[in-house]
Amino acid sequence: MKKIILILIGIMLLSGTASAYGLYVNCSPKSIQVGETLKCTIDSDFPAGMTFDMVFYQSGYTSTEIRREPVTIQDNKATQYKLFDTQGLPGGQCKMEIQFNGKEAPSLRTDSVTNQLITLIDRSGDLTITSPVTQPLADALHISGSLTNGGNSGVQLEVRGPDGKVFGPQYIGTKTNARNAGIFSQKVSVYSPGSYEVTFTDHSGFIGIKTFLVTAPVTQAATTIPTTTARIVTTRPATTAPTPWPTATKSPSSPFIVIGAVGIIGIAIAANRM
Repeated sequence: MKKIILILIGIMLLSGTASAYGLYVNCSPKSIQVGETLKCTIDSDFPAGMTFDMVFYQSGYTSTEIRREPVTIQDNKATQYKLFDTQGLPGGQCKMEIQFNGKEAPSLRTDSVTNQLITLIDRSGDLTITSPVTQPLADALHISGSLTNGGNSGVQLEVRGPDGKVFGPQYIGTKTNARNAGIFSQKVSVYSPGSYEVTFTDHSGFIGIKTFLVTAPVTQAATTIPTTTARIVTTRPATTAPTPWPTATKSPSSPFIVIGAVGIIGIAIAANRM
């Protein structure tokens, strides 16, 4: 009887195991410098089409979601890769966690890994920039500063601008000051205005990214003198009226002439009557 009970328990356990699925999340490295990319892999034998979310949290007294990436299982069950940017995040503890969209999570095998803790190391406070972060194009680009406890170990620079990479990655020398800081200075020739991101790294890994703004030359606007068009006024010369010819003055007729004419007329009339 005992053997039958043990066989039944074994069958139940085996059937339960067979119906469960495996899900494995692996993010590396477990400790990463702020600004570097967190790389995660996902393996599962879920049926094709199964979808869930990978959620990147900042851990603390409360968890703050940073980013969420959906994952859909394919027919070939191939390993999938997800990348998470950490630039601008504070240092401290973070967590990667799997979340299912349904109300109930599917049954998982006991060896499944559905979450992982990651430590973010913030070294941006170790970097001090002493050159201006805004520089004119004619003088750009000067990169000067110091690295806490950098000594003379050197620092690696990589410069990217509007047209892509313009310098590095390349190590430059550092000089130790009284506080064991590593003092550095580098001139990188650039030919276009815009934002330039400088990535700093040393033998311990990523340090941080600083942004410089290169400004275009100020073009002085040409002074335009307004053209004054003289108003042309056409003045007609004064018209002088021609001097009239002198008017002839009629002399009054002599009375004797008038009397003589009347007499002649009278004689002519009398002759006609005869």
